[in-house]
Amino acid sequence: MATPIARSRPALPLKGLITADRGCRVLGVCGMHPDHQEALKKNRVVLAKQLLLSELLEHLLEKDIITLEMREHIQAKVGSFSQNVELLNLLPKRGPQAFDAFCMALRETKQGHLEDLLLSTLSGLQHVLPPVQSPRHGLSRDYDLGLSLPVSESCPPHKQLRLSAEAVEHSLDNGDGPPCLQVKPCTPEFYQAHSQLAYRLKSRPRGLALVLSNVHFTGEKDLEFRSGGDVDHSTLVALFKLLGYQVHVLLDQTAQEMQEKLQNFAQMPTHRVTDSCIVALLSHGVEGGIYGVDGKVLQLQEVFRLFDNANCPSLQNKPKMFFIQACRGDETDRGVDQQDGKSHAQAPGCEESDAGQQELLKMRLPTRSDMICGYACLRGTAAMRNTKRGSWYIEALAQVFSERACDTHVADMLVKVNGLIKEREGYAPGTEFHRCKEMSEYCSTLCRHLYLFPGHPPV
Repeated sequence: MATPIARSRPALPLKGLITADRGCRVLGVCGMHPDHQEALKKNRVVLAKQLLLSELLEHLLEKDIITLEMREHIQAKVGSFSQNVELLNLLPKRGPQAFDAFCMALRETKQGHLEDLLLSTLSGLQHVLPPVQSPRHGLSRDYDLGLSLPVSESCPPHKQLRLSAEAVEHSLDNGDGPPCLQVKPCTPEFYQAHSQLAYRLKSRPRGLALVLSNVHFTGEKDLEFRSGGDVDHSTLVALFKLLGYQVHVLLDQTAQEMQEKLQNFAQMPTHRVTDSCIVALLSHGVEGGIYGVDGKVLQLQEVFRLFDNANCPSLQNKPKMFFIQACRGDETDRGVDQQDGKSHAQAPGCEESDAGQQELLKMRLPTRSDMICGYACLRGTAAMRNTKRGSWYIEALAQVFSERACDTHVADMLVKVNGLIKEREGYAPGTEFHRCKEMSEYCSTLCRHLYLFPGHPPV
């Protein structure tokens, strides 16, 4: 745990406070005070790289700094960097209270290091305005050090480790900020050569994609804030949109809310007219399950059950992709009838009817098929996450899928992801995480090659 650092806010004389208050009233029709604008401008690059928006936008919406339309406009941008830039462009136009509300929102979302950066810059300007007052005389918080944190899938939360404050200058690996994604399109020639033996993937949208990201936890388990989870969420939303999917997002859900909303998603009628489905679950986890923000566990077998052939007939014989950090389990498969399946007139042992014809039976399907599931790490091991670039696995997934979806099927792309993860190692000299490793894996019940055919047919 990082050592809490107490830091007082810049003190202002009474005269300065009064002057600032008058200035705010005058600026009410004009916008943000010039000193506040200058503080944002001087720290623009750092803010654009490091802001975590998922909860921050909700706080700004609650404080009437942004509108619902503005939030949607920000979230429509591709990539967290572009979203952050859009927010920074809007803030100076949102009135004299926007800066103070932004600072308060940073503090409330555990991004106090960015708030302190702004306040430090502000105190160096000629006209210093008072920031929002803290409920305490001094600030004391656990600083997020911008380091990748290991999250164990099997260790209890109290055993999860954080890097010490002395390692602040290091990151678990080099590099800064998420990549700007561009998906290479599939050529017509490749589509013609491979589409006949692959799953059908022609619908627009290709299918529905759900990204469920739990970042802030409040339950008795004392699970830590998943710094960098916001980057993962933004990366996957951008990737899936570029691959032609209609993306749905769920943030900070309890275990019961996850179960209920996953079930609602599985039953959406759009699945009947689309060709595939994606579910990405990002959270703390244990062997065979993932945590809700209330510290309760949703079993992964329950997630898979919601999308199997018995419970989600709209997706029968259609590929379903899952990207999660958890482990697998075993269950006896008793089989179900395929809904609207082909007739199977020559089933062995079929009795003749009174009319002298064989009884026509529906084709039977295994309860669970046509699924592929990628896991960030092996059973019982930790998954590494960089607070600026997101998790190793999601970053590798986005890199491979954006570059190779044009000519590689999903199973082979996950092999390439495994290769990238295998080669990666942590960089945090002086800590136990220096040269740490991770290994991803996947399992599959796909029955054909699954090509995503991005950009084909052309719009």
